[in-house]
Amino acid sequence: MDVSTTPAVERVARVLAGQRISTNALGDEESAGRHVDAVWRDYLPDAVAVLKTLREPDPAMAAAGDPRVWEAMILAGLEQGKPTTVVL
Repeated sequence: MDVSTTPAVERVARVLAGQRISTNALGDEESAGRHVDAVWRDYLPDAVAVLKTLREPDPAMAAAGDPRVWEAMILAGLEQGKPTTVVL
């Protein structure tokens, strides 16, 4: 199985941005890559909400694997999505 080098919360945020911007989805830009690169951080709250929803697997997902491992993986993804705190 492949393992992404990009944090899950960023990947979800980029997908949500692309969905709204690209003509391949709901948007109106034919070449949306640069725009998505510029605004994906604006979609981080939505991405976190998606991952929080996925903490609890549905019955089919739970039957396919260990729900505790699933939850641990999602929580790890959420941890990466927390904003960094800068102390001055």
